[in-house]
Amino acid sequence: MKIFYTTFVLFILALSASAQTGTIKGIIYLADSTVVSHATIRIENSNIVAVSSVKGDYEFKNVPYGEQTISVSSVEFHSKRVKINVHKKLQNLHIYVAPKGDRSLDEVRIEKKSVKKEIETSGFAVAVIETKEASLRNLTTNELLDRAVGVRVRQNGGEGSPIEYNLNGMSGSTIGLFLDGIEISTYGSSFNLNNIPPSMIERIEVYKGVLPSHLTGNYIGGAINVIMKKDASSNNITAAVSYGSFNTYRADIGGLYRNQKNGFTARVSGFYSHSDNNYEMWGKFSKYTRPGGRVDRYYRVKRANDEFKTVGGRFEFGFTNVKWADQFFLGYNISDSHKEVPHGITMTKPYFGRFNDYQAHVFSLNYNKKNLFIDGLSLNVNAVHSKRNTYLQDTVSLRYNWDGTLLVKNSEGPPETYGYEPGKGQQGDAVISDIDRTISNVRSNLAYTIFSGQRISLNHKFEKTNREDKDLLNPARSRWITNNNTTTNIWGLNYESELLDGKLRTNIFGKYALYHTDQRTPTGEKDGTMVYEHNKIKRNNKGFGGTLSYEAVKRGFIIVSAEKSFIMPTDRHVYGEPESNVLANPDILPERAINYNLGARFGALEVGKHKLSLYGNMFWRNGYDKIIQQTRTEEVVEGREGQVEDIQVTQFVNLSKTQSIGYEAEVNYVFDNRLNAMVNFSKFNSLFKVKSDEMGNPHSLYDKQIPNEPFFTVNGNVQYRMNNILQKKSVVNLYYNVGYVAPFSTIWIESEWFTTPTQLAHDLGASYRFPSGKLVASLDCKNVLNAELYDNFGVQKPGRAFYIKLNYTINKF
Repeated sequence: MKIFYTTFVLFILALSASAQTGTIKGIIYLADSTVVSHATIRIENSNIVAVSSVKGDYEFKNVPYGEQTISVSSVEFHSKRVKINVHKKLQNLHIYVAPKGDRSLDEVRIEKKSVKKEIETSGFAVAVIETKEASLRNLTTNELLDRAVGVRVRQNGGEGSPIEYNLNGMSGSTIGLFLDGIEISTYGSSFNLNNIPPSMIERIEVYKGVLPSHLTGNYIGGAINVIMKKDASSNNITAAVSYGSFNTYRADIGGLYRNQKNGFTARVSGFYSHSDNNYEMWGKFSKYTRPGGRVDRYYRVKRANDEFKTVGGRFEFGFTNVKWADQFFLGYNISDSHKEVPHGITMTKPYFGRFNDYQAHVFSLNYNKKNLFIDGLSLNVNAVHSKRNTYLQDTVSLRYNWDGTLLVKNSEGPPETYGYEPGKGQQGDAVISDIDRTISNVRSNLAYTIFSGQRISLNHKFEKTNREDKDLLNPARSRWITNNNTTTNIWGLNYESELLDGKLRTNIFGKYALYHTDQRTPTGEKDGTMVYEHNKIKRNNKGFGGTLSYEAVKRGFIIVSAEKSFIMPTDRHVYGEPESNVLANPDILPERAINYNLGARFGALEVGKHKLSLYGNMFWRNGYDKIIQQTRTEEVVEGREGQVEDIQVTQFVNLSKTQSIGYEAEVNYVFDNRLNAMVNFSKFNSLFKVKSDEMGNPHSLYDKQIPNEPFFTVNGNVQYRMNNILQKKSVVNLYYNVGYVAPFSTIWIESEWFTTPTQLAHDLGASYRFPSGKLVASLDCKNVLNAELYDNFGVQKPGRAFYIKLNYTINKF
């Protein structure tokens, strides 16, 4: 009887155990911790099967308790079998697999290619820039962007200079700049795309025209979204140093630690950059004024008063892949930079003694969770609070030549200088200003998968900016400076669907914005107390649009998108930005636009060792009250060639109606996974479309190209890899890049003097990866033929330059 009871109890326990089920989830990794997508994972002797997502994760539900065997297979790696004892409701199982044969160097890019394909075939006009190879070379993030199809990075000189981005003719405020989905302006001028090294970046997403819901905001021209590295699969430290021409040196370091037991994760990174920017100038705006006023044009001289240095750090602590969160991080960013200002918006005259200092303290929270409370419900929250400070000093009253010598009137007698006025600076009145900005920015996305292939999401963006200006040179005047607050709320709702076995993907969305400004203007003083006038403005706007992607043939996609959208003026448009020579314009209006895109993408076609990918896109953009940055002439002096001598500032203004029609294309070719070649081009017109002025007279600018926009660009590059050179298991990569920019007008006035000439630049580079894989050395020569290059408003760019860089990585400590 005792044996019977014992057997009965064991039978009941076994029966109850067999009735219990649990959930298994995890991530599929390659040996170097790169995640793998589209792998097939199954529980043997059952019908439970899953496929890893583009992020490499998988999940099994209702898995019976007890010993189970999981098999993982794909054409990309060797199959693997893993045994697990299922004994609790939720178990994490990360599986590492080995790539096949000697193709491992290519297989480490499986996840990135999958993410790239997933984004680029989503229906948006978008390009994804991968940073893995670039991070090993002496390239800045902006240089990577400048080589992408339809992208032009506009910079006023060398490192640290003001930058504008042009996407198919749309520029300035129409373009959103994001860091992990948060406006990068929140982080301050000292933490921007020019300062963040590619080694800290996972990928860059460039959207042209219509934006996805998670980037809902005040933009109509597109967006650049920088995705920072977040891989928490293995502990590692990476470091890089470089040195090159113009006394330019950079250093960056990053580290990641994850406790595999409790999911605690820490990510730390930092960077430092310095450049004298003392490159040689010899173009049309480089000149020397002799005593008596004679001007020597095309004067060859080294650029002065343009030193730039910046330092920054990013610290994040939290948990990854735990039950209550896929990711939860609290972060802190600090950055500081110093930038001398060598001239105004144009190079018409040099500055000496004018400089800016920037500092930012940024606190952040990031939380995302799939299957929150119920299956199919996900939440993503990014919140950032920053305190930014900008210091501007300009107190030198004397006037100088580009070589640093004083401008004098007479060669004999007392050195009477030109234009010396006490109380003046290099640009207008002498000034020492201090601007404090406090910015709160919260983005949230709540999405629900109704059933497979059907998803609805609600997005909200909240942003509040407080700005306070102080005049440190005349503290009493600080009391009379206007205080400005702006608050923006934008709601977005979108519906995504996949039909016809995933061949047809659509996205329909709408958004609503509420914009509020509160301007406190001092009007007088009563009994020692300032009296203020409050001016409050409240505006709202609506927009809507949609995208469609259809796989018409295998690997061939037709991509369509359309949108009616808007831009509400920001504090930069309304109140100006003195550190960047931007004047205020309190009367500026919101911008509205209607955009259309029609494109196609094919690839990769594989024939033996050959792979070919094709991309093309046509666009039509209609702008109303378009916000553009336009030069303002404070003092005009006509020179011998009829040039304007004193254009030093800009202002945001409205153009009542504009139209841009254009197209872009890109071809990628790969041979034997060793040779990569790419060529792309973008061409468009961006025309002023107002036929008559307010008086009914024909407008002289009708159908004219909007100035300062390069409307035809071509980029090409070739990369070739050689294995086992000098040492076994070593890798050598050779690079060549060429960039062409067609001539374009700098301002509305038509003349050769105001035309930026044809530009053609060639770059060469090489990198050597040592057998251990931990150390990579690279050498780059930029503008190898020393071509005369220009950028925003005719500012000359650096000539030939050489750089060397070392990268070192420690994995799995």
